[in-house]
Amino acid sequence: MSKSSKALNFVHSATIVLINLRTLIKLRTLIKLRTLIKPHCGPNRYRNDRWRRSACRCEGSSSSRASCSVPLQAAGSGDGTRLEGSRVKLFERVLCASDGVASPAGLVLVSLDSLAALLLGCGCLAVTHALFTVKATHLASHNSLADSRLWSRVWCLFFIEVCGCFPADVAVEEHVKVHHAYTNVLGLGDSSTWRAPFLPRFVYLFLAPLALPFITPAVTLGLLLKRPASSWCSSVRTLALCALGLGAHFCWLRFACGFSSAATAAACMYTSRAAFAIPYIHVNVFQHLGLAMFARDSCPRRLVQMAHGVLNLHRVPVLDVCFGHSLISCHVEHHLFPALSDHMCLQIKPLVSSYLKSCGQPYQEASYSNRLRLFVEKYDEFLVHLPPVTHLAGLQ
Repeated sequence: MSKSSKALNFVHSATIVLINLRTLIKLRTLIKLRTLIKPHCGPNRYRNDRWRRSACRCEGSSSSRASCSVPLQAAGSGDGTRLEGSRVKLFERVLCASDGVASPAGLVLVSLDSLAALLLGCGCLAVTHALFTVKATHLASHNSLADSRLWSRVWCLFFIEVCGCFPADVAVEEHVKVHHAYTNVLGLGDSSTWRAPFLPRFVYLFLAPLALPFITPAVTLGLLLKRPASSWCSSVRTLALCALGLGAHFCWLRFACGFSSAATAAACMYTSRAAFAIPYIHVNVFQHLGLAMFARDSCPRRLVQMAHGVLNLHRVPVLDVCFGHSLISCHVEHHLFPALSDHMCLQIKPLVSSYLKSCGQPYQEASYSNRLRLFVEKYDEFLVHLPPVTHLAGLQ
């Protein structure tokens, strides 16, 4: 047996061991998660939570206060759930790392002389890239991967700049301090970043997202050029980390996988980065655009604002893994409690739904296919023309 065959068999065996280890880690972590969920009774369950304070802002009179307090009292009288912050963050890190084991499997598959193996390997690499650049990046921007400030900064720089090729400071500023603080407020967090009114509907929804692997570095370069000279240090750091991420990705495919030419390695690199670009754009526009938009001087209470301006998509297994629950099926919960972990948002989903409905507020949900059909039909209304300001009568 030749040395190359022995090396390939060794890598193949190691990959199988890593995949089995990933499965064991997930099972063990999920079993530990059940032990971390501790029952609590009575009103003390909400003692250290902002849920009661933010939820009760929707009242307009004493009668509505009484009606809105019933679900909290009823929910507090039963068994509740609470996860300790550091252990939840450890759970998120382990889950991201275990899902990332698909990367070595993809590298082994693309190195084989088979079209089916090449396609399957590109799929594994695409899942890993989406996991790192969407789910892990989103968690890192909210400091949900570590309790330490130092490690939160490290994960933020790694996932956003090295993997995502985008300035971390800009991402945190735009997402956390603008989008979350001014959700669906015109001129601030109205998701206008995702509008491209000069593009036809089918080009925007199905073709333009495929250019994201080229658009993102270009936007990053433009943002760095607009920075003042005093911030040259952070600009150099961002350039270095983005170049490191792109170079490492290419070299990994070119030399570790043994592609015959640089063009084939670059094609595989583009495929893995563009595979989830279409649903990424869809998710970002489906959950806010086409809903209520508010003016900054007449914005309703936060609970009412989130109930009318945020929508949950029905669960999609692939997107749940790659994007996370807080971006797909628990987006309302994520906007109400941005500091909660991805899986804790899934735990409180029934409570949030029942509470909003008992307060007379909408709990907006729709399937991916229904939202896509609606955006194709009303593309001009949602993504071309500026939306009208929504005035909620009788709620304030």
